Amino acid sequence: MAEHNESAAYPVGLRLAGRRVVVLGGGQVAQRRLPALIAAGADVLLISPSATPSVEAMADAGEVRWERRRYADGDLDGAWYALISTDDPDANRTASAEAEARRVWAVRSDDAEAATAWTPATGRSEGVTVAVLTGRDPRRSAAVRDAIVEGLRDGSLTAPHFRTHPAAGDAAGPAVGHVALVGGGPGDPDLITVRGRRLLAGADVVIADRLGPRDLLDELPPHVEVIDAAKIPYGRAMAQEAINNALIEHAQAGKAVVRLKGGDPYVFGRGMEEAQALAEHGIPCTVVPGISSTISVPGAAGIPVTHRGVAHEFTVVSGHVAPDDERSLVDWEAVARLRGTLVLLMSVENIGAIAETLVRHGRAAGTPVAVVQEGTTAAQRRVDATLATVGERVKAEGIRPPAVIVVGDVVTVGTGSTGTGTGTGTGR
Repeated sequence: MAEHNESAAYPVGLRLAGRRVVVLGGGQVAQRRLPALIAAGADVLLISPSATPSVEAMADAGEVRWERRRYADGDLDGAWYALISTDDPDANRTASAEAEARRVWAVRSDDAEAATAWTPATGRSEGVTVAVLTGRDPRRSAAVRDAIVEGLRDGSLTAPHFRTHPAAGDAAGPAVGHVALVGGGPGDPDLITVRGRRLLAGADVVIADRLGPRDLLDELPPHVEVIDAAKIPYGRAMAQEAINNALIEHAQAGKAVVRLKGGDPYVFGRGMEEAQALAEHGIPCTVVPGISSTISVPGAAGIPVTHRGVAHEFTVVSGHVAPDDERSLVDWEAVARLRGTLVLLMSVENIGAIAETLVRHGRAAGTPVAVVQEGTTAAQRRVDATLATVGERVKAEGIRPPAVIVVGDVVTVGTGSTGTGTGTGTGR
Protein backbone atom coordinates (compact mmCIF):
# COMPACT_ATOMS: atom_id res chain seq x y z
CA MET A 1 0.00 0.00 0.00
CA ALA A 2 1.61 3.32 -1.06
CA GLU A 3 0.09 6.76 -0.81
CA HIS A 4 2.84 8.82 -2.49
CA ASN A 5 3.68 7.84 -6.05
CA GLU A 6 6.86 9.93 -6.05
CA SER A 7 8.26 7.74 -3.25
CA ALA A 8 6.32 4.55 -3.76
CA ALA A 9 8.03 1.39 -2.52
CA TYR A 10 8.06 -1.87 -4.41
CA PRO A 11 6.99 -4.55 -1.90
CA VAL A 12 9.00 -7.74 -1.86
CA GLY A 13 9.72 -10.55 0.59
CA LEU A 14 13.43 -11.00 1.26
CA ARG A 15 14.64 -14.57 1.77
CA LEU A 16 17.60 -13.96 4.05
CA ALA A 17 18.28 -17.47 5.35
CA GLY A 18 22.05 -17.94 5.58
CA ARG A 19 22.71 -14.52 4.07
CA ARG A 20 24.75 -11.77 5.73
CA VAL A 21 22.77 -8.99 7.39
CA VAL A 22 24.54 -6.15 9.19
CA VAL A 23 22.84 -4.30 12.02
CA LEU A 24 24.45 -1.05 13.16
CA GLY A 25 23.38 -0.03 16.64
CA GLY A 26 22.17 -2.16 19.52
CA GLY A 27 19.38 0.01 20.88
CA GLN A 28 15.58 -0.17 20.85
CA VAL A 29 15.29 -0.29 17.06
CA ALA A 30 17.59 -3.31 16.87
CA GLN A 31 15.73 -4.90 19.77
CA ARG A 32 12.47 -4.69 17.80
CA ARG A 33 13.88 -5.78 14.44
CA LEU A 34 16.35 -8.51 15.36
CA PRO A 35 13.81 -11.24 16.29
CA ALA A 36 12.31 -11.19 12.76
CA LEU A 37 15.75 -11.32 11.16
CA ILE A 38 16.71 -14.22 13.40
CA ALA A 39 13.45 -16.01 12.60
CA ALA A 40 14.22 -15.56 8.89
CA GLY A 41 17.48 -17.44 9.39
CA ALA A 42 19.71 -14.48 8.54
CA ASP A 43 23.42 -14.51 9.38
CA VAL A 44 23.30 -11.38 11.54
CA LEU A 45 26.34 -9.31 12.44
CA LEU A 46 25.63 -6.67 15.09
CA ILE A 47 28.11 -3.79 15.29
CA SER A 48 27.65 -1.55 18.31
CA PRO A 49 29.71 -0.54 21.35
CA SER A 50 26.71 -1.26 23.59
CA ALA A 51 23.35 -2.98 23.47
CA THR A 52 20.12 -3.27 25.41
CA PRO A 53 19.86 -6.24 27.78
CA SER A 54 17.50 -8.00 25.37
CA VAL A 55 19.89 -7.56 22.43
CA GLU A 56 22.79 -8.69 24.58
CA ALA A 57 20.83 -11.81 25.51
CA MET A 58 20.38 -12.62 21.80
CA ALA A 59 24.13 -12.35 21.34
CA ASP A 60 24.84 -14.45 24.43
CA ALA A 61 22.50 -17.12 23.06
CA GLY A 62 24.44 -17.20 19.79
CA GLU A 63 21.53 -15.90 17.72
CA VAL A 64 23.61 -12.97 16.45
CA ARG A 65 27.33 -12.19 16.28
CA TRP A 66 28.21 -9.03 18.17
CA GLU A 67 31.29 -6.90 17.61
CA ARG A 68 31.48 -4.33 20.42
CA ARG A 69 32.70 -1.31 18.48
CA ARG A 70 31.51 1.59 16.35
CA TYR A 71 30.79 1.42 12.63
CA ALA A 72 33.77 1.52 10.30
CA ASP A 73 33.91 1.87 6.53
CA GLY A 74 33.80 -1.55 4.89
CA ASP A 75 31.47 -3.12 7.47
CA LEU A 76 28.79 -3.61 4.82
CA ASP A 77 31.04 -5.60 2.50
CA GLY A 78 29.22 -8.78 1.48
CA ALA A 79 25.95 -7.79 3.13
CA TRP A 80 22.59 -8.43 1.48
CA TYR A 81 20.68 -6.14 3.81
CA ALA A 82 21.54 -3.55 6.43
CA LEU A 83 19.73 -1.96 9.35
CA ILE A 84 21.29 1.39 10.23
CA SER A 85 20.15 2.53 13.66
CA THR A 86 23.02 4.07 15.59
CA ASP A 87 22.68 7.21 17.72
CA ASP A 88 25.38 8.93 15.65
CA PRO A 89 23.88 10.85 12.65
CA ASP A 90 27.28 11.12 10.94
CA ALA A 91 27.85 7.37 11.19
CA ASN A 92 24.37 6.74 9.83
CA ARG A 93 24.99 8.99 6.83
CA THR A 94 28.37 7.37 6.12
CA ALA A 95 26.97 3.86 6.42
CA SER A 96 24.04 4.81 4.19
CA ALA A 97 26.48 6.08 1.54
CA GLU A 98 28.45 2.83 1.76
CA ALA A 99 25.26 0.83 1.33
CA GLU A 100 24.37 2.87 -1.77
CA ALA A 101 27.85 2.36 -3.23
CA ARG A 102 27.81 -1.38 -2.55
CA ARG A 103 24.19 -1.78 -3.70
CA VAL A 104 23.08 -3.08 -0.33
CA TRP A 105 19.45 -2.46 0.54
CA ALA A 106 19.48 -0.46 3.76
CA VAL A 107 16.93 0.79 6.28
CA ARG A 108 17.64 3.94 8.28
CA SER A 109 15.85 4.52 11.53
CA ASP A 110 16.70 8.25 11.66
CA ASP A 111 15.89 9.26 8.06
CA ALA A 112 13.46 7.11 6.10
CA GLU A 113 13.70 9.32 3.02
CA ALA A 114 17.45 8.73 2.80
CA ALA A 115 17.05 4.95 3.03
CA THR A 116 16.90 2.56 0.09
CA ALA A 117 14.42 0.28 1.89
CA TRP A 118 11.57 0.68 4.34
CA THR A 119 10.51 -1.78 7.00
CA PRO A 120 6.80 -2.49 6.70
CA ALA A 121 4.50 -3.00 9.65
CA THR A 122 4.29 -6.80 9.73
CA GLY A 123 2.16 -9.36 11.46
CA ARG A 124 1.64 -13.08 11.19
CA SER A 125 -1.31 -15.41 11.56
CA GLU A 126 -1.42 -19.12 10.73
CA GLY A 127 1.29 -19.08 8.09
CA VAL A 128 0.25 -15.75 6.58
CA THR A 129 2.56 -12.74 6.76
CA VAL A 130 0.89 -9.35 6.46
CA ALA A 131 3.16 -6.43 5.52
CA VAL A 132 1.79 -2.88 5.23
CA LEU A 133 3.48 0.25 3.92
CA THR A 134 1.84 3.68 3.94
CA GLY A 135 4.86 5.75 3.01
CA ARG A 136 5.28 8.51 5.57
CA ASP A 137 2.68 7.34 8.09
CA PRO A 138 4.07 4.37 10.08
CA ARG A 139 1.32 4.60 12.69
CA ARG A 140 -1.32 4.08 10.04
CA SER A 141 0.71 1.16 8.68
CA ALA A 142 0.62 -0.43 12.12
CA ALA A 143 -3.11 0.23 12.50
CA VAL A 144 -3.94 -1.34 9.12
CA ARG A 145 -1.70 -4.30 9.92
CA ASP A 146 -3.36 -4.81 13.29
CA ALA A 147 -6.83 -4.70 11.76
CA ILE A 148 -5.94 -7.32 9.14
CA VAL A 149 -4.13 -9.65 11.52
CA GLU A 150 -6.90 -9.40 14.13
CA GLY A 151 -9.49 -10.16 11.47
CA LEU A 152 -7.57 -13.26 10.38
CA ARG A 153 -7.15 -14.39 13.96
CA ASP A 154 -10.73 -13.93 15.13
CA GLY A 155 -12.30 -15.20 11.91
CA SER A 156 -14.00 -11.94 10.93
CA LEU A 157 -11.70 -11.78 7.90
CA THR A 158 -11.49 -15.08 6.07
CA ALA A 159 -9.81 -16.39 2.97
CA PRO A 160 -10.12 -20.05 1.96
CA HIS A 161 -7.12 -22.24 1.24
CA PHE A 162 -6.86 -23.03 -2.46
CA ARG A 163 -3.93 -25.42 -2.20
CA THR A 164 -4.00 -28.63 -0.20
CA HIS A 165 -0.90 -30.16 1.33
CA PRO A 166 0.12 -33.06 -0.92
CA ALA A 167 1.77 -36.17 0.35
CA ALA A 168 5.55 -36.27 0.25
CA GLY A 169 6.74 -36.88 -3.30
CA ASP A 170 3.30 -36.19 -4.77
CA ALA A 171 3.29 -32.89 -6.63
CA ALA A 172 -0.47 -32.70 -6.86
CA GLY A 173 -1.79 -34.96 -4.13
CA PRO A 174 -5.39 -35.68 -3.25
CA ALA A 175 -7.51 -33.33 -1.22
CA VAL A 176 -6.75 -33.90 2.44
CA GLY A 177 -9.53 -33.40 4.93
CA HIS A 178 -8.85 -32.22 8.43
CA VAL A 179 -10.72 -32.25 11.73
CA ALA A 180 -10.37 -29.69 14.49
CA LEU A 181 -11.70 -30.58 17.92
CA VAL A 182 -12.53 -27.09 19.17
CA GLY A 183 -13.35 -26.25 22.74
CA GLY A 184 -15.98 -23.56 22.50
CA GLY A 185 -15.80 -22.42 26.10
CA PRO A 186 -18.60 -22.20 28.68
CA GLY A 187 -21.28 -20.67 26.46
CA ASP A 188 -20.58 -16.97 25.94
CA PRO A 189 -19.50 -16.72 22.27
CA ASP A 190 -16.85 -14.16 23.21
CA LEU A 191 -15.07 -16.78 25.31
CA ILE A 192 -14.09 -19.09 22.46
CA THR A 193 -10.36 -18.91 21.75
CA VAL A 194 -9.03 -16.87 18.85
CA ARG A 195 -7.77 -20.02 17.15
CA GLY A 196 -11.07 -21.80 17.64
CA ARG A 197 -13.03 -18.95 16.11
CA ARG A 198 -10.66 -18.80 13.15
CA LEU A 199 -11.00 -22.51 12.44
CA LEU A 200 -14.77 -22.26 12.77
CA ALA A 201 -14.82 -19.44 10.21
CA GLY A 202 -12.95 -21.62 7.70
CA ALA A 203 -14.96 -24.80 8.19
CA ASP A 204 -16.92 -26.68 5.54
CA VAL A 205 -18.72 -28.82 8.12
CA VAL A 206 -19.45 -28.08 11.79
CA ILE A 207 -20.61 -30.84 14.13
CA ALA A 208 -21.86 -28.99 17.18
CA ASP A 209 -22.86 -29.90 20.71
CA ARG A 210 -25.75 -28.25 22.49
CA LEU A 211 -23.35 -26.87 25.09
CA GLY A 212 -21.15 -25.17 22.50
CA PRO A 213 -21.48 -21.41 21.86
CA ARG A 214 -24.57 -21.66 19.65
CA ASP A 215 -24.59 -17.97 18.72
CA LEU A 216 -21.46 -18.51 16.65
CA LEU A 217 -23.34 -20.84 14.31
CA ASP A 218 -25.42 -17.90 13.07
CA GLU A 219 -22.24 -16.28 11.76
CA LEU A 220 -21.33 -19.19 9.49
CA PRO A 221 -21.69 -18.74 5.71
CA PRO A 222 -24.69 -20.46 4.07
CA HIS A 223 -22.55 -23.15 2.42
CA VAL A 224 -21.36 -24.53 5.78
CA GLU A 225 -23.12 -27.74 6.76
CA VAL A 226 -24.07 -27.76 10.44
CA ILE A 227 -24.76 -31.13 12.06
CA ASP A 228 -26.52 -31.21 15.42
CA ALA A 229 -24.73 -33.64 17.71
CA ALA A 230 -26.52 -32.41 20.80
CA LYS A 231 -26.24 -34.69 23.79
CA ILE A 232 -29.28 -33.42 25.65
CA PRO A 233 -29.06 -34.73 29.24
CA TYR A 234 -31.59 -37.43 29.98
CA GLY A 235 -33.10 -37.04 26.53
CA ARG A 236 -32.26 -37.56 22.87
CA ALA A 237 -28.64 -38.22 22.05
CA MET A 238 -26.51 -38.76 18.98
CA ALA A 239 -24.48 -41.88 19.69
CA GLN A 240 -20.74 -41.30 20.01
CA GLU A 241 -20.09 -43.85 17.30
CA ALA A 242 -22.33 -41.88 14.94
CA ILE A 243 -20.41 -38.71 15.74
CA ASN A 244 -17.11 -40.45 15.06
CA ASN A 245 -18.42 -41.78 11.77
CA ALA A 246 -19.62 -38.33 10.71
CA LEU A 247 -16.22 -36.83 11.46
CA ILE A 248 -14.47 -39.53 9.47
CA GLU A 249 -16.88 -39.43 6.53
CA HIS A 250 -16.64 -35.67 5.98
CA ALA A 251 -12.87 -35.57 6.49
CA GLN A 252 -12.37 -38.38 3.98
CA ALA A 253 -14.39 -36.30 1.52
CA GLY A 254 -11.71 -33.61 1.78
CA LYS A 255 -13.69 -31.26 4.00
CA ALA A 256 -12.46 -28.96 6.74
CA VAL A 257 -14.42 -30.23 9.74
CA VAL A 258 -14.84 -28.55 13.11
CA ARG A 259 -16.16 -30.52 16.05
CA LEU A 260 -17.48 -27.70 18.22
CA LYS A 261 -17.74 -28.67 21.87
CA GLY A 262 -18.64 -26.88 25.06
CA GLY A 263 -15.82 -26.13 27.47
CA ASP A 264 -12.64 -28.04 26.68
CA PRO A 265 -12.57 -31.12 24.41
CA TYR A 266 -10.67 -33.18 26.98
CA VAL A 267 -12.61 -32.23 30.12
CA PHE A 268 -15.44 -34.77 30.16
CA GLY A 269 -15.86 -34.05 26.46
CA ARG A 270 -14.94 -37.40 24.89
CA GLY A 271 -12.41 -35.57 22.79
CA MET A 272 -9.82 -38.31 23.09
CA GLU A 273 -12.31 -40.93 21.85
CA GLU A 274 -12.84 -38.84 18.73
CA ALA A 275 -9.11 -38.18 18.27
CA GLN A 276 -8.39 -41.91 18.54
CA ALA A 277 -11.08 -42.75 15.98
CA LEU A 278 -9.61 -40.20 13.56
CA ALA A 279 -6.08 -41.50 14.13
CA GLU A 280 -7.21 -45.04 13.28
CA HIS A 281 -8.27 -43.75 9.86
CA GLY A 282 -5.18 -41.62 9.30
CA ILE A 283 -7.10 -38.35 9.46
CA PRO A 284 -5.20 -35.26 10.63
CA CYS A 285 -6.63 -33.82 13.81
CA THR A 286 -6.00 -30.56 15.65
CA VAL A 287 -7.09 -30.13 19.25
CA VAL A 288 -7.90 -26.59 20.28
CA PRO A 289 -8.20 -26.27 24.06
CA GLY A 290 -11.18 -24.35 25.35
CA ILE A 291 -11.92 -22.33 28.46
CA SER A 292 -13.28 -24.94 30.84
CA SER A 293 -16.51 -24.26 32.69
CA THR A 294 -14.84 -25.67 35.82
CA ILE A 295 -13.05 -22.34 36.29
CA SER A 296 -14.86 -19.86 34.08
CA VAL A 297 -18.40 -20.41 35.32
CA PRO A 298 -17.55 -20.00 39.01
CA GLY A 299 -15.50 -16.95 38.04
CA ALA A 300 -18.43 -15.45 36.13
CA ALA A 301 -20.53 -15.89 39.27
CA GLY A 302 -17.93 -14.14 41.42
CA ILE A 303 -16.44 -17.29 42.94
CA PRO A 304 -12.68 -17.93 42.89
CA VAL A 305 -11.94 -21.66 42.89
CA THR A 306 -8.83 -20.91 44.97
CA HIS A 307 -8.21 -18.09 47.42
CA ARG A 308 -5.27 -17.31 49.64
CA GLY A 309 -5.85 -18.59 53.13
CA VAL A 310 -9.04 -20.40 52.13
CA ALA A 311 -8.33 -23.03 49.46
CA HIS A 312 -4.99 -24.20 48.09
CA GLU A 313 -6.45 -26.67 45.64
CA PHE A 314 -9.56 -27.42 43.67
CA THR A 315 -10.80 -30.79 42.49
CA VAL A 316 -13.04 -31.40 39.51
CA VAL A 317 -15.39 -34.37 39.65
CA SER A 318 -18.05 -35.70 37.30
CA GLY A 319 -21.27 -36.57 39.04
CA HIS A 320 -23.09 -38.03 36.05
CA VAL A 321 -23.43 -41.31 37.94
CA ALA A 322 -24.48 -41.50 41.58
CA PRO A 323 -21.93 -42.31 44.30
CA ASP A 324 -23.51 -45.71 44.96
CA ASP A 325 -23.56 -46.65 41.27
CA GLU A 326 -21.15 -49.48 40.49
CA ARG A 327 -20.04 -47.58 37.37
CA SER A 328 -18.68 -44.69 39.43
CA LEU A 329 -14.89 -44.30 39.29
CA VAL A 330 -14.79 -41.61 42.01
CA ASP A 331 -13.39 -42.32 45.47
CA TRP A 332 -16.01 -40.22 47.25
CA GLU A 333 -14.61 -41.00 50.69
CA ALA A 334 -11.24 -39.55 49.64
CA VAL A 335 -12.94 -36.57 48.00
CA ALA A 336 -14.82 -35.83 51.22
CA ARG A 337 -11.55 -35.62 53.14
CA LEU A 338 -10.19 -32.88 50.88
CA ARG A 339 -10.16 -29.41 52.43
CA GLY A 340 -10.15 -27.38 49.22
CA THR A 341 -12.74 -26.51 46.62
CA LEU A 342 -14.82 -29.18 44.93
CA VAL A 343 -16.21 -28.42 41.47
CA LEU A 344 -18.93 -30.77 40.30
CA LEU A 345 -19.94 -31.13 36.66
CA MET A 346 -22.94 -33.03 35.30
CA SER A 347 -24.20 -33.39 38.85
CA VAL A 348 -27.61 -31.73 38.95
CA GLU A 349 -29.54 -35.02 38.93
CA ASN A 350 -27.39 -36.59 41.62
CA ILE A 351 -26.46 -33.62 43.81
CA GLY A 352 -28.64 -34.76 46.70
CA ALA A 353 -26.96 -38.16 46.87
CA ILE A 354 -23.53 -36.61 46.33
CA ALA A 355 -24.04 -34.11 49.18
CA GLU A 356 -25.23 -36.85 51.56
CA THR A 357 -22.20 -38.98 50.66
CA LEU A 358 -19.77 -36.12 51.27
CA VAL A 359 -21.32 -35.40 54.67
CA ARG A 360 -21.35 -39.07 55.61
CA HIS A 361 -17.63 -39.29 54.93
CA GLY A 362 -16.73 -36.22 56.96
CA ARG A 363 -17.39 -33.02 55.04
CA ALA A 364 -19.27 -30.55 57.24
CA ALA A 365 -22.98 -30.31 56.53
CA GLY A 366 -22.72 -26.53 56.68
CA THR A 367 -20.15 -26.35 53.90
CA PRO A 368 -21.24 -23.58 51.49
CA VAL A 369 -22.44 -24.63 48.03
CA ALA A 370 -23.19 -22.53 44.96
CA VAL A 371 -25.04 -23.83 41.91
CA VAL A 372 -24.49 -21.76 38.75
CA GLN A 373 -26.85 -22.59 35.91
CA GLU A 374 -26.00 -21.68 32.30
CA GLY A 375 -22.94 -19.75 33.41
CA THR A 376 -21.57 -16.89 31.25
CA THR A 377 -24.78 -16.72 29.20
CA ALA A 378 -27.69 -14.26 29.41
CA ALA A 379 -29.64 -16.91 31.33
CA GLN A 380 -27.03 -17.31 34.08
CA ARG A 381 -28.33 -17.61 37.60
CA ARG A 382 -26.79 -18.62 40.91
CA VAL A 383 -28.41 -20.44 43.80
CA ASP A 384 -26.62 -20.71 47.13
CA ALA A 385 -27.07 -23.46 49.70
CA THR A 386 -25.10 -25.80 51.96
CA LEU A 387 -24.36 -29.49 51.67
CA ALA A 388 -27.28 -30.08 54.03
CA THR A 389 -29.76 -28.13 51.88
CA VAL A 390 -28.48 -28.21 48.30
CA GLY A 391 -30.50 -31.26 47.22
CA GLU A 392 -33.80 -29.66 48.14
CA ARG A 393 -32.74 -26.22 46.92
CA VAL A 394 -31.94 -27.53 43.45
CA LYS A 395 -35.37 -29.15 43.22
CA ALA A 396 -37.20 -26.12 44.61
CA GLU A 397 -35.46 -23.72 42.23
CA GLY A 398 -36.00 -25.97 39.21
CA ILE A 399 -32.31 -26.08 38.34
CA ARG A 400 -31.58 -27.91 35.11
CA PRO A 401 -28.35 -28.69 33.28
CA PRO A 402 -26.00 -27.25 32.35
CA ALA A 403 -24.94 -26.18 35.81
CA VAL A 404 -21.65 -26.07 37.67
CA ILE A 405 -21.75 -26.79 41.40
CA VAL A 406 -19.06 -25.37 43.67
CA VAL A 407 -18.53 -26.79 47.16
CA GLY A 408 -16.27 -25.05 49.67
CA ASP A 409 -15.55 -21.92 51.65
CA VAL A 410 -14.59 -20.02 48.50
CA VAL A 411 -18.31 -19.66 47.85
CA THR A 412 -18.56 -17.11 50.67
CA VAL A 413 -15.48 -15.04 49.78
CA GLY A 414 -16.60 -14.19 46.26
CA THR A 415 -17.90 -10.83 45.14
CA GLY A 416 -21.28 -12.10 44.07
CA SER A 417 -22.42 -12.62 40.50
CA THR A 418 -20.35 -10.58 38.04
CA GLY A 419 -21.75 -12.23 34.95
CA THR A 420 -25.03 -11.74 33.16
CA GLY A 421 -27.15 -13.81 35.51
CA THR A 422 -30.69 -12.86 36.41
CA GLY A 423 -30.69 -13.62 40.11
CA THR A 424 -29.42 -15.53 43.10
CA GLY A 425 -30.87 -17.47 45.94
CA THR A 426 -29.63 -18.39 49.39
CA GLY A 427 -30.02 -21.53 51.43
CA ARG A 428 -27.81 -21.06 54.47
